[in-house]
Amino acid sequence: MKLKVRRTFIVVETKLMDAKDDRAQPPLRKVAAAAVLENPFAGRYIDDLQPLITASVELGEMLGDLAVRALDPYRAHSYGKAGIVGLNGEQEHANALLTTAFAEPVRKAIGGGKAWISSMTKIAAPGSIIDVPFNHKDAIYVRSHYDGMSLMIHDAPLPDEIVLILCLANRGRLNARVGGLRAEDVKGENGLI
Repeated sequence: MKLKVRRTFIVVETKLMDAKDDRAQPPLRKVAAAAVLENPFAGRYIDDLQPLITASVELGEMLGDLAVRALDPYRAHSYGKAGIVGLNGEQEHANALLTTAFAEPVRKAIGGGKAWISSMTKIAAPGSIIDVPFNHKDAIYVRSHYDGMSLMIHDAPLPDEIVLILCLANRGRLNARVGGLRAEDVKGENGLI
């Protein structure tokens, strides 16, 4: 199955300071790469969603490339993914597009990642907000990297569309100080520590 991407979006946020009057070095850059695509299963129930899973590899490659270029000159330290399904679809359609088949090309684009990629999916009308959760790319127990982005595409998804979103960040939250595993102590062995 070939998925029909109708549009793409890039959102870049750069946070220079937070809470303290000190400039962060490096600043926190978060990026979101989103694709609005036609939902081939809108309006009908399909038992086997494997065609979506298989087709998602190409979306992972595309969104990974777009997000990495938007994050430049920084490298990804954390990531998250999300999907919004238009009203004629099912939440499971977005979930099928965000499995490991989608995630592996993302990991390749950012130079590796051992931890699972946090995600959120829902059914919603155009202009709905979705919160995309982040975690460290190599160890989910790095609390400083628990973060996210709130995104909205004003006119998507239409009832027969899906919006897929990949987010990256170059560091943890500014002034993070709630303990836990520190990013510089990550072993990156199993996605946990």
